[in-house]
Amino acid sequence: MKRRDFLKGSAFAGAGAVAAASAFPAPAIAQGMRELKMVTTWPKNFPGLGTGAERVAKRITDASGGKLTVKVFAAGELVPPFESFDAVSNGTADLYHGAEYYWQGKSKAFNFFAAVPFGLTATELNAWVYYGGGQELWDELAADFKLKPFLSGNTGVQMGGWFNKEINSLEDYKGLKIRMPGLGGEVLRRIGAAAVSLPGGEIFPALQSGAIDATEWVGPWNDLAFGFYKVAKFYYYPGFHEPGTGLSCGINLDVWNSFSADEKALVEDAMIAENNFTLAEFTARNGDALNTLINQHGVELRKFSDDVMKAIGQASGEVVAEAAAGDAMTGRVYDSFVKFRKMAISWSKLADQAYWNARLLPFNYGG
Repeated sequence: MKRRDFLKGSAFAGAGAVAAASAFPAPAIAQGMRELKMVTTWPKNFPGLGTGAERVAKRITDASGGKLTVKVFAAGELVPPFESFDAVSNGTADLYHGAEYYWQGKSKAFNFFAAVPFGLTATELNAWVYYGGGQELWDELAADFKLKPFLSGNTGVQMGGWFNKEINSLEDYKGLKIRMPGLGGEVLRRIGAAAVSLPGGEIFPALQSGAIDATEWVGPWNDLAFGFYKVAKFYYYPGFHEPGTGLSCGINLDVWNSFSADEKALVEDAMIAENNFTLAEFTARNGDALNTLINQHGVELRKFSDDVMKAIGQASGEVVAEAAAGDAMTGRVYDSFVKFRKMAISWSKLADQAYWNARLLPFNYGG
């Protein structure tokens, strides 16, 4: 939803804020100061993800002059990571920071606001949410769970994952135990893998113990931090499942409605700022981290074959369409998403993709 849309109706916000404030127990509101609890799906201070949650909390706290002080609880500190959604929905916490595909058990539609297989890149996701009707659909979806959602970060294109064996054909996926959440996991199950969803902090021990044979996580920067190179040899790209993963911050709807127009504006600005900042940080860090993985830790980089990618792409189209057929709301989100995706592809072929291809031509530039 665009900034101007939030400011519509702000004349009503002030009157509502006073009434809503009485719903908050002391000392949550004292002398105009409020402490808000943010729960996350990330390990404490984990680079880019946990630190992104901390940054958006600090942005809100600083911009409000401390009127809205956001205290962050890492995964497991207040509630288990995958219970963050329910905690905010039922008012146990005020905000969550995570990725919407974790909530697909509530509605498959949530996947589209994080990442779906062969979906939108980071810039395309921003464009759809901010200007293509995505935010309005997301608001409608989340309101049924008493939530107000925002984009609050993006990892960019993710890697294909870490494997203990080479993947040369679809047959190599048969029976493979791999950590992959969301619809990407369903795609892998469709082609014969045994995909599971695990929170970040549980992935390394599962891979180390052999409970899983492979995992995706994010990309070189985060994967280096988790030390996957210690227990898996092959690092594959590209990541079909998450081409530009939106991170999200959901606010309890009663809390959101209790904010003044100024408070809503500063919260929205904090989300937009962190959305941009996080993507920039991942883009800046991944290159150096990949060099470290390859040159210092001997990681073997592998590219999925076109045949494997085409087969996965076909399965992806089927899985995403089937998710859309499950209920009317998901169908509406899917229709909007697919229409926007088609337009984005037609433009990116002439813009980003064409430029990237041209930049790889053999000419001298800077030595």
